[in-house]
Amino acid sequence: MASIFSKIIAGEIPCYKIAEDENFLAFLDINPVAKGHTLVVPKKEVDYIFDMEDQLLSEMMVFAKRVGLAIQKVIPCNRIGISVIGLEVPHAHIHLMPINNLHDMSFEKSRLDFSPDQYHDIAAEISGQFK
Repeated sequence: MASIFSKIIAGEIPCYKIAEDENFLAFLDINPVAKGHTLVVPKKEVDYIFDMEDQLLSEMMVFAKRVGLAIQKVIPCNRIGISVIGLEVPHAHIHLMPINNLHDMSFEKSRLDFSPDQYHDIAAEISGQFK
Protein backbone atom coordinates (compact mmCIF):
# COMPACT_ATOMS: atom_id res chain seq x y z
CA MET A 1 0.00 0.00 0.00
CA ALA A 2 1.32 3.44 -0.92
CA SER A 3 2.34 5.70 1.95
CA ILE A 4 0.77 9.12 2.42
CA PHE A 5 4.05 10.58 1.11
CA SER A 6 3.80 8.48 -2.06
CA LYS A 7 0.28 9.84 -2.53
CA ILE A 8 1.61 13.40 -2.09
CA ILE A 9 4.41 12.70 -4.61
CA ALA A 10 1.85 11.32 -7.07
CA GLY A 11 -0.30 14.44 -6.68
CA GLU A 12 -3.19 12.49 -5.14
CA ILE A 13 -2.94 14.54 -1.94
CA PRO A 14 -2.03 18.25 -2.09
CA CYS A 15 0.96 19.72 -0.29
CA TYR A 16 2.70 23.04 0.26
CA LYS A 17 5.66 22.35 -2.00
CA ILE A 18 9.03 23.92 -1.31
CA ALA A 19 11.21 22.19 -3.90
CA GLU A 20 11.29 19.17 -6.19
CA ASP A 21 13.65 17.40 -8.53
CA GLU A 22 13.61 14.02 -10.24
CA ASN A 23 14.40 12.14 -6.99
CA PHE A 24 13.11 14.24 -4.08
CA LEU A 25 10.27 16.41 -2.86
CA ALA A 26 10.31 18.95 -0.02
CA PHE A 27 7.07 20.27 1.44
CA LEU A 28 5.81 21.92 4.62
CA ASP A 29 4.82 19.66 7.48
CA ILE A 30 1.09 20.21 8.12
CA ASN A 31 1.63 19.57 11.86
CA PRO A 32 4.70 21.74 12.35
CA VAL A 33 6.67 22.18 15.55
CA ALA A 34 8.10 25.41 14.08
CA LYS A 35 7.22 27.85 11.32
CA GLY A 36 8.95 26.55 8.19
CA HIS A 37 9.12 22.92 9.43
CA THR A 38 9.71 21.04 6.20
CA LEU A 39 9.83 17.38 5.19
CA VAL A 40 12.24 16.05 2.57
CA VAL A 41 11.27 12.71 1.05
CA PRO A 42 12.69 10.52 -1.69
CA LYS A 43 10.28 9.86 -4.52
CA LYS A 44 11.27 6.22 -4.39
CA GLU A 45 9.23 4.62 -1.61
CA VAL A 46 11.64 3.20 0.95
CA ASP A 47 10.38 2.58 4.48
CA TYR A 48 13.59 3.04 6.48
CA ILE A 49 16.19 5.68 5.73
CA PHE A 50 19.06 3.23 6.32
CA ASP A 51 17.59 0.90 3.69
CA MET A 52 18.17 3.56 1.04
CA GLU A 53 20.97 3.02 -1.44
CA ASP A 54 24.06 5.00 -0.42
CA GLN A 55 24.02 7.20 -3.51
CA LEU A 56 20.35 8.13 -3.09
CA LEU A 57 20.82 8.83 0.62
CA SER A 58 23.79 11.10 -0.01
CA GLU A 59 21.88 12.94 -2.75
CA MET A 60 18.94 13.35 -0.37
CA MET A 61 21.20 15.00 2.22
CA VAL A 62 22.58 17.42 -0.38
CA PHE A 63 19.02 18.24 -1.50
CA ALA A 64 18.00 18.72 2.16
CA LYS A 65 20.97 21.06 2.65
CA ARG A 66 19.74 23.27 -0.20
CA VAL A 67 16.23 23.29 1.28
CA GLY A 68 17.59 24.07 4.75
CA LEU A 69 19.59 27.02 3.44
CA ALA A 70 16.43 28.36 1.78
CA ILE A 71 14.45 28.00 5.03
CA GLN A 72 17.17 29.83 6.94
CA LYS A 73 16.95 32.79 4.54
CA VAL A 74 13.23 33.17 5.28
CA ILE A 75 12.71 32.09 8.90
CA PRO A 76 14.88 33.84 11.51
CA CYS A 77 16.76 31.16 13.46
CA ASN A 78 20.20 30.14 14.70
CA ARG A 79 20.25 26.84 12.83
CA ILE A 80 18.21 24.39 10.84
CA GLY A 81 17.76 21.28 12.93
CA ILE A 82 17.66 17.90 11.22
CA SER A 83 15.70 14.98 12.61
CA VAL A 84 15.04 11.50 11.30
CA ILE A 85 12.53 9.59 13.39
CA GLY A 86 11.09 7.18 10.87
CA LEU A 87 8.21 5.81 12.92
CA GLU A 88 5.27 7.99 11.98
CA VAL A 89 5.12 7.29 8.21
CA PRO A 90 6.54 4.17 6.50
CA HIS A 91 8.47 6.26 3.97
CA ALA A 92 11.97 7.59 4.60
CA HIS A 93 12.00 11.30 5.36
CA ILE A 94 13.99 14.08 6.98
CA HIS A 95 12.51 16.83 9.17
CA LEU A 96 14.12 20.26 8.72
CA MET A 97 13.19 22.70 11.48
CA PRO A 98 14.28 26.27 12.19
CA ILE A 99 15.68 26.25 15.75
CA ASN A 100 17.22 28.57 18.30
CA ASN A 101 17.68 25.97 21.07
CA LEU A 102 17.29 22.24 21.71
CA HIS A 103 13.71 22.60 22.94
CA ASP A 104 12.69 23.91 19.53
CA MET A 105 13.20 20.39 18.09
CA SER A 106 10.89 18.67 20.59
CA PHE A 107 8.07 16.73 18.98
CA GLU A 108 6.30 16.83 22.34
CA LYS A 109 5.63 20.57 21.96
CA SER A 110 2.24 21.82 20.93
CA ARG A 111 2.02 21.89 17.18
CA LEU A 112 1.49 25.14 15.35
CA ASP A 113 -1.53 25.78 13.19
CA PHE A 114 -1.56 28.03 10.16
CA SER A 115 -4.31 28.91 7.72
CA PRO A 116 -4.04 27.54 4.17
CA ASP A 117 -3.07 31.04 3.00
CA GLN A 118 -0.32 31.23 5.62
CA TYR A 119 1.04 27.80 4.64
CA HIS A 120 0.97 28.87 1.00
CA ASP A 121 2.83 32.10 1.74
CA ILE A 122 5.49 30.36 3.87
CA ALA A 123 6.04 27.74 1.16
CA ALA A 124 6.24 30.37 -1.57
CA GLU A 125 8.80 32.44 0.38
CA ILE A 126 11.03 29.45 1.08
CA SER A 127 10.64 28.11 -2.45
CA GLY A 128 11.70 31.51 -3.79
CA GLN A 129 15.02 31.15 -1.93
CA PHE A 130 15.70 27.56 -3.06
CA LYS A 131 18.75 27.33 -5.30
